Amino acid sequence: MFNSARLKLTAWYILILMSVSILFSAAFYQVSTREIQQLINRIEYDEQASDAIIFRRPHLPPHILTLEELYKVKSRLWIRLMITNIFILLVAGGASYFLAGKTLQPIKEMLDEHNQFITDASHELRTPIATLRAEMEASLLERKITDAQARRLITSNLEELSALQELSNKLLQLAQSPTTEKPSILEEVSINETLGKVHKKLATLANEKKIQIEQNLDPKDAIILGNSSELTELFVILVDNAIKYSPAKTTIQINSRVADSKVLVSVRDQGYGIDAVDLPNIFKRFYRADKSRSHATGYGLGLAIANSIVDRHQGIIEAKSSPGKGTTFLIHLPAITRL
Repeated sequence: MFNSARLKLTAWYILILMSVSILFSAAFYQVSTREIQQLINRIEYDEQASDAIIFRRPHLPPHILTLEELYKVKSRLWIRLMITNIFILLVAGGASYFLAGKTLQPIKEMLDEHNQFITDASHELRTPIATLRAEMEASLLERKITDAQARRLITSNLEELSALQELSNKLLQLAQSPTTEKPSILEEVSINETLGKVHKKLATLANEKKIQIEQNLDPKDAIILGNSSELTELFVILVDNAIKYSPAKTTIQINSRVADSKVLVSVRDQGYGIDAVDLPNIFKRFYRADKSRSHATGYGLGLAIANSIVDRHQGIIEAKSSPGKGTTFLIHLPAITRL
């Protein structure tokens, strides 16, 4: 489809360029040969008395031109214009094909991302739906179902439904949070208070794995003009990931530093780390490194949402990691320094 659209757009570019070129050439030929045509008419008129005409042009020595030579001048001019247009056609064709590719490339990337998104979403939805169906069909084959079996079935189905609801909520959040727009609700948000909320929310989850969360926050608090709930979710995603992908009895460090109306927040874990080949892709939707799949469950949407939130707040997020040595996420956000 892309190649077909590219060829069609190239054809339109060539048609427009050649139309302009041909019209310009026709006008140039008409103007350039007007004087020659007048001479031809004069020679044809005077040929009844003489076979040639002697005439003088301004700033040029006198010449003797025959009618045949004047026709050759017109013919040569026409041929040169034709050659020029053919050359323009060749150059315009190559340039148009290149320009059409550049013009359509963002659209192609958007369509590829859209198709990949649909494919990945369908794949992720297929698993819990298939599990639900298999469990229900297996239960229907049972002649008698005890109360305990029914409860286990319902509990399992509820878990799968919760997973489906979580996935649909995240997909809806990504769809409703374009990175090109600022948050609809702007307010002054304290970084230290936000990180404190995140610590409280995830303390129980960290304690279950005996993971210690250490905070080293800049005493000079930073105020960010943004959306409080989105910024809280941003750091919840990062700290939650750090807990999921870290072994038990390790430490997660959360640091903040304020300088030059900017705040740098880092979330560092002692987890399994990310391979260099995976680092450029971790913020893409549904992307999960092969190694991470064996350590925790998820849909690969958390970091995509985090990246979207950072973009909406005109910030930068980056990751540094080494396999077996942990991962550090660095978030740069514009801030209003509190005096």
